[in-house]
Amino acid sequence: MLVIMRDHATQAEVDHVVGLLHEAGAEAHLSQGEVKTIIGVIGDREVMYALELEGLQGVEQVIRVLKPYKLVSRDFQPEDTVIKIGSATVGGGAFAMIAGPCSIESEEQLFATARAVKASGATMLRGGAYKPRSSPYAFQGMGLEGLKLLRAAGDEVGLPVVTEILDVRDAEKVAEWADVLQVGARNMQNFRMLDELGTINKPVLLKRGLSATIEELLSAAEYVLKGGNRDLMLCERGIRTFETYTRNTLDLAAVAALKTLTHLPIIVDPSHATGRRELVAPMCRAAVATGADGLMVEVHIDPEHARCDGPQSLRPAEFDALVSDITPLVTLEGRNFGRA
Repeated sequence: MLVIMRDHATQAEVDHVVGLLHEAGAEAHLSQGEVKTIIGVIGDREVMYALELEGLQGVEQVIRVLKPYKLVSRDFQPEDTVIKIGSATVGGGAFAMIAGPCSIESEEQLFATARAVKASGATMLRGGAYKPRSSPYAFQGMGLEGLKLLRAAGDEVGLPVVTEILDVRDAEKVAEWADVLQVGARNMQNFRMLDELGTINKPVLLKRGLSATIEELLSAAEYVLKGGNRDLMLCERGIRTFETYTRNTLDLAAVAALKTLTHLPIIVDPSHATGRRELVAPMCRAAVATGADGLMVEVHIDPEHARCDGPQSLRPAEFDALVSDITPLVTLEGRNFGRA
């Protein structure tokens, strides 16, 4: 349920409504703009409707929300969420360019890549310290040592860092070293992890599951916001279909749909979606045109010898050309790179 307060409702009127909701055992989540306040209500629907809130001073309208997600919806918050991450800004017209290697392999490899993507215009540095691999014999990442290298590389080039968290037990450790905690596709519906990330004061990047519907993605996001963490970005990274030429199928229609359904920033990952280096740039251009709030691209100084996802990783020169290529498109779409 959503309680829409009248324009310029007083704080006392808002507090009175919230107090009644709490007395009835409901949770109240406020979205306060300059003019209007919207209260998202989570609780027993029949009890909430029995309160007859529309008759209260300052209340304009009560809307029954049938969707399984509420806090992430544009009904609750019409304006775009804007997230400040160190020197970077995402959402509300600020476009993010997240780049770096799929996996942190060595200090030399990471620092060289970090310097290259920074010089080309990246706004955040990505790198995997813990790697979820289909084969138990594949390289699993450098773990804590990789996290420390990622932090050091980000600090050297002046970029916030993004890395994946694989296990809820590692949440605090990863949060200590990273600026953004990424939830991979395989963990999208790891509800215990999502609950934990809702209590951590760090931005979260939630990737769409391999076969997840849009509703399932938004419902997963609801777990994080319900816990109190409003700094959440969604990531379209391709879904599994019958097509085998590409690694996955990049669902750009989902990006356009999400922009109408949620206020959260939408990031597109064309590297995992296509699995093919030559397809990354065209999909980046398409993502910008579709309304994405940012891109996450894999870059490696020596893709032929990468320990993970070499065929989909751009070389530094290719990434530099990509940024030059999409900059006019970002501007044409009325956005700008979210740099300090």
